[in-house]
Amino acid sequence: MVRYTLARLLRAIGTLWLAVTLVFVGLRLSGDPAAALLGPEANPEAVEALRRAWGLDRPLPLQYATYLSNLVHGDFGRSLRDRRPATEVVHERLPVTARLAAVSLALAVAIGVPAGVLAAFRHGRIADRLVMAGALLGQGLPNFVLGLLLILLFAFHLRWLPSGGQQGASSMILPALTLSTYGVASLARFTRSAVLEVIHQDYLRTAYAKGLPTGRVLVDHVGRNAALTLVTVLGLQLSVAIAGAVVTETVFAWPGMGRLLAQATEQRDFPVVQYGVFVIVLSVVAVNFVVDLLYGLIDPRIRSAV
Repeated sequence: MVRYTLARLLRAIGTLWLAVTLVFVGLRLSGDPAAALLGPEANPEAVEALRRAWGLDRPLPLQYATYLSNLVHGDFGRSLRDRRPATEVVHERLPVTARLAAVSLALAVAIGVPAGVLAAFRHGRIADRLVMAGALLGQGLPNFVLGLLLILLFAFHLRWLPSGGQQGASSMILPALTLSTYGVASLARFTRSAVLEVIHQDYLRTAYAKGLPTGRVLVDHVGRNAALTLVTVLGLQLSVAIAGAVVTETVFAWPGMGRLLAQATEQRDFPVVQYGVFVIVLSVVAVNFVVDLLYGLIDPRIRSAV
C-alpha cells in the first residue's frame, strides 16, 4: 500500500506542476497586464515603469523561476488591482464557492443515485427510458444554456426565485440546480450500469432465494459491489463541481471564486488568476488522490498491480 500511495502522490505532484506551468505561460501570452490596467491612452513610459515594478520586463524563464520559488514558499504575489495579497483576495470568495459546490454535489447524489438504481431495477421499462433520456439531456446541455433557461423561467416569467447574486438561501437554488445537472446525469448513468452488472450475478439470486429483504440486498450486496464505480463518479463530480463553478457563477453573478477568476482574467490580474487556478487544481488533484487511495482499499487487486 505504501508503494501504491507514493506512486499516486508523485503523479498528483506532477499534475499540479504541469497545471501551474500552463497557466503561467498562457497568462503571459494573453496580453500585457500593465497596458490593460492603465488603459489604451496611457503614457508608454508609465506602462514600462509599471512593468518594471512588477518584474514583467524580465525574461520569461527568469519570471518562471521566480514564480516557482515564490510558490514553494507560499508567496503568490499581490493583486495588481486591489494591491492586496492574492491569497487574501481568493480566500474571501472561496467559502461561497465551497457552499455552492457542496450543495450541488449533495443534489447530484440525492437525485442521481436513486434514479440510477430505479432505472436498473426497471430495466427496459418506461422508468428506465425516462431516466436515461433525462441523463442524456443533462449531460448534453451546457451549463450556461441551462442556467439562462432557468433564469428565464423561474426568475422572469414565474418570479419565484432571484435571477442572481447572493440574496439569501433562495439565491442558491438556481445555481445549485444548474451545477448539479451534469452530476445527476452522470451518477444516474453510471449507477444504472454498475447495478445492472451486479444484479445478474449468482450471489444476488442466492441472497433473494434465502429470503433476504430488498433493502438489505441493496446495501450488503449491490451497494458494496458497485462501490468502486460510484467512488470514481463521485470523485469526478466533485472535481466538476469545483471547476465548473466558473461558468455557473458568471451566469448567476454568484460572488464566488469562479466569478472572481473570470473578472481577474479579463483584467489581466496575473497573481489572482494564478492562485485561483492553483486552488482549483489542488482541489481536483486532492480529490483524485483520495479516490485513488479508496480504490486500493476497496479492491486490493488495484494496489497489487502497481
